[in-house]
Amino acid sequence: MTSKMLPPFYLIVDDPSWLARLCPVGLKFAQLRIKDKSLPDISEAIRRGLEIARRYDCILVVNDYWQQAIDAGADWVHLGQEDLDTADVPALKRAGIRIGISTHTPAELERALALEPDYVALGPIFEPRGKTVDHAPQGLDRIREWKARIPCPLVAIGGIRVEQAAEVYAAGADSICVITDVLKAADPEQRCRNWLTEAGKKP
Repeated sequence: MTSKMLPPFYLIVDDPSWLARLCPVGLKFAQLRIKDKSLPDISEAIRRGLEIARRYDCILVVNDYWQQAIDAGADWVHLGQEDLDTADVPALKRAGIRIGISTHTPAELERALALEPDYVALGPIFEPRGKTVDHAPQGLDRIREWKARIPCPLVAIGGIRVEQAAEVYAAGADSICVITDVLKAADPEQRCRNWLTEAGKKP
């Protein structure tokens, strides 16, 4: 996969209703990350999310729940480092599902690259606003370091505001992933438009 196949703006949502709101704005790459729900509810949310995303030609990445993603016919799954302990990566690949993997340290990057992912995510780039994390901000230099080491697209995530998009892209990110900067905005639709405008300027 080349970086040109990975849309430059990537949004994480926690409910399919966000896709119904933001796909019409032009969102083309999103992750459905659901916590603290029953497996039947998660399976239904994945099904609904895929239905909405496909209606708008948006790539939907399922976070964590790899078996439910296979069952629903998803095309993408995102795995954190803890997910790698239990996920059946060969089964995902047999199902033709593309895989993104979170990384924070050089050791985690080596573990991820051994699985030949379709993208690697690095974070947090800046101080996160939406959740507490165990890793210090990586900064722009780490983006440059990761980009020089990986053969697949690089996704930058964590604390990134739209006003910082240009410098993050310039450092080597193929795609920027956000949550809070859109979902907690006073006008999420307009903030999403702003991101899409910045992403469109990426070289």
